[in-house]
Parts: sequence; structure tokens; C-alpha cells
Amino acid sequence: MNLKENALAHSFGHAVLVVVYVSIVAWVMQHAQAWFNHGKTVLTPIAFLLLFVFSAAVVGTLVLGRPVLLYAEGQKKEALQFFGFTLLWLFVLTLGVFLVLSARR
Repeated sequence: MNLKENALAHSFGHAVLVVVYVSIVAWVMQHAQAWFNHGKTVLTPIAFLLLFVFSAAVVGTLVLGRPVLLYAEGQKKEALQFFGFTLLWLFVLTLGVFLVLSARR
């Protein structure tokens, strides 16, 4: 397996992990009111904002972590290629989700 194929497969894995993580967060948010229905409290927006910050860190790491490491090692072309592949996979997976949603109409 050459470097480009490896980057293509690895970036697909990162994109799938983003989709899995986003799916878990969406599922938790969909059920949050039933699980945590304690009335209006300052903890609700705090919890939401903490989840937002944590999610940005997790997804940012999955999308940018390897490209940043590659770039820091001087592999600039490979870093940009990996980042581009990851974005491409995320786009394809996002289109897939929208197609599933439109088919369920």
C-alpha cells in the first residue's frame, strides 16, 4: 500500500470517527430534556457550552491532528493531502446523511 492509499484510508477512518462522535452527541442532545429535566438552571447552558467546547476539541483533533503532526515533521504536501482527503470524506459522508434523510420523506 503506497503512502497516498494509506492517507486515503486513514483519512476515511478519521471522518468516520467524526460522524460517530457527532451521532453520539446528537443522540444525547435529543434525549437530554427527558434525562435532565430539572427545570431552568444555570447548569443547563453551562453543560451545553462545555459540550460545545469539548466537541470542538475532539472534532478538531480528528480533522487537524494528523495534518498538524505531518506538517511539523516537514511533510507539508502529505499534511495538506491528508487534510484534503479528510474534508472530502466528511463531505461525502455528509451528502450520504442528507440522501438518507431525503429518502425517508
